[in-house]
Amino acid sequence: MALNKIPQLFFLLLLVSIAPSVRAQDDEDVVRVNTDLVILNVTVTDSAGKYVRGLKAADFKIFEDGKEVPLKSISIFGLHDTPFASVVLLDTSGSMESRLSLARSAAIRFLDGLRDEDVAAVFSFDTKIEQLQDFSSGRDLAPLAYGIHAKGMTVLNDAIVEAAKVLNDRPEKRKAIIVLSDGLDTYSSASSSKALDKALALGAGIYTVDMSATDGSASRNAQSAAVLRNFSEKTGARFVATPGGQALRDAFAGISEELGHQYTIAYRPINRTRDGKWRNIEVKVARESVNVRTRKGYKAPKASS
Repeated sequence: MALNKIPQLFFLLLLVSIAPSVRAQDDEDVVRVNTDLVILNVTVTDSAGKYVRGLKAADFKIFEDGKEVPLKSISIFGLHDTPFASVVLLDTSGSMESRLSLARSAAIRFLDGLRDEDVAAVFSFDTKIEQLQDFSSGRDLAPLAYGIHAKGMTVLNDAIVEAAKVLNDRPEKRKAIIVLSDGLDTYSSASSSKALDKALALGAGIYTVDMSATDGSASRNAQSAAVLRNFSEKTGARFVATPGGQALRDAFAGISEELGHQYTIAYRPINRTRDGKWRNIEVKVARESVNVRTRKGYKAPKASS
């Protein structure tokens, strides 16, 4: 083995050893991180949108509920391009009838951007959720995806919960959910909060593409955008407002690239109370004109009674 690969291998083994375990709790079946470490995947870009490399742990400041986390509490820091697993959620409800072909094309664009070591699964959702393609590094959309028709209601929240469930069983440490939808849930049994909790517990970003902007009323489109933007912003991912043309193609190429250029930071939280409460997270970088994105927080473990 080449000497220059030893530090990287050590880092990856260390990351695996402290990866969070997850478990279902309480009547809401909300998955929470059951670990003494909080792991963040952080995207840092400059004013031109290019990824910022070369940052060190001391360049980052982490705030939890407004209190700065001491540098000594950061136990892992690195910039690496480990493989990622993703789930593409394709909205096939009745309201997507005029946009289904566009959504399929967008899903293909995302698959085209996968690296050899990355894997993706594809699900459709309307009144029910159906797996169109199992996890694979293949670049072609499964033939089953071309036979679907827009119909039924929209179980967006349930689809995100299902995506988090299947991602939980994957060995990859970097995970993402990509949603192509007009954004308005009409039939889920799960709340949007539960869906968000599931993704946050895994550290999975929810990348959302608002397909409502091609038609519909302005008020409905605004509602759709708000729903999808909330999922993305809370998980530190990206919201795409333009559903067509070159902007869409660029966005999907960028999502794959982004997932391979994130800093990983693991730290021990200041507040170690196991109260099941929400902890707000803010990450700042000691450099001018940069944009920092990561998840907005996490739910602390809850002490067993």
